Amino acid sequence: MAIKLTKSSTPIIGWVAIVLGWIMNGIYFVINGIGIPNVGLAIILFTIIVYALMTPLQVKQQRFTKLNAIMQPELSKIQERYKGKKDQVSQQKMLDETNAVYEKYGVSQMGSCVQLLVQMPILFALYQVIYRIPGYITIIGDQIRTVAEDASFVSFFTDFVAKLENSSLNNSISGGTTENIIDTVYKLNTSQWAQLLEEGKGQSFETALTGVHKYVSSATNFIGLNISDSPMNIIQSSWGAKNWLLIFAAVLIPLLAWGTQVLNFKMMPQPNNKKRPEEMGTMEQSMQSMNTMMPLMSAFFCLTLPVGIGLYWIVGAVVRTIQMFIVNKMLDRESVDDIIKKAQEKANKKRAKQGLPPQKITNNAHVSTRSIAADEKLREEERARKNAESAQKMKESTEYYKNTAKPGSIASKANMVKQFEEKNQKKK
Repeated sequence: MAIKLTKSSTPIIGWVAIVLGWIMNGIYFVINGIGIPNVGLAIILFTIIVYALMTPLQVKQQRFTKLNAIMQPELSKIQERYKGKKDQVSQQKMLDETNAVYEKYGVSQMGSCVQLLVQMPILFALYQVIYRIPGYITIIGDQIRTVAEDASFVSFFTDFVAKLENSSLNNSISGGTTENIIDTVYKLNTSQWAQLLEEGKGQSFETALTGVHKYVSSATNFIGLNISDSPMNIIQSSWGAKNWLLIFAAVLIPLLAWGTQVLNFKMMPQPNNKKRPEEMGTMEQSMQSMNTMMPLMSAFFCLTLPVGIGLYWIVGAVVRTIQMFIVNKMLDRESVDDIIKKAQEKANKKRAKQGLPPQKITNNAHVSTRSIAADEKLREEERARKNAESAQKMKESTEYYKNTAKPGSIASKANMVKQFEEKNQKKK
């Protein structure tokens, strides 16, 4: 009887995971057929293929990022102009001016969010496939099934897991079904497998269990690391045995996750203006903080989650970096005007579908940006007028004290010093 192994049941994510699971299963079937059954290698090939299929989304994301870098100085000026102004009129003006900038460049403020919303279910589904390998790679599920259907092993293994007092394994086996047993066996780390084999000696299922361990440990071994184990657990278990090489390999996973994420952010188009932190707007400061925190979060996740997840994370970042390099080269061949023109044309097509005049975006942009420029000119004129008035008042005040100062007073002495300096300046 065919067994339906545990798969993600989350709406949308679970459906996407089924499609991605077919890809992963096909890859593993091929590499198993040529004699190199390895989950780590399957994850690498799987990640490359999936990200290659996502290239059109990456191109759109890069194009928006480049436009955003061009727009950022204008957006920062608007934010700075209304900084500290919380009244409704000022907030509405700031929103109108911000929208005018986006309209001028023919992009939506939700441009990057749309790309992320499309990618997020795919990324979460990838995680589910890698985390639930036996549910999607049938060969591995079938191997573990040889002991999972043995009643004596099920009873023994249930007691074994209870003694470990491991919440993750206890939750995994709690259903008591065959698929729960298969999932839990796969999640065992290196030390837990060693303990299971030791306690299983002399049992009726010993030979079958040894065979399962031999296949699964080989299939889940990548550069000496167990794909289903976390780098943190590997470091802790290897520290007492002083297995420094294994510790180094485990530490390498979060370090590479951090480094590849940093490289990703470095490849993103950046605004041309170089500012000190105190000169940056709220949006710029948030972006800079995210560029610092995201790689650190990646390192933490890849330290505590299974090695397979870290491997996917690293390979995905490397593939994205290569994609960014190629896409940036393509975009560099286009002038800023061409990029804006294409973005506006695309925005016009969307408006046409909504029954709106295509030209309205461009016209509104010109009107709005002219209005912004006019407002800025008025502000400059007002500042110049106030500076002139201040200078005139200072001059009048100086003349007054100069003419009314009493002989021998501090003011009269100051005037004498000033007149002396003025005469010297004229001689020079």
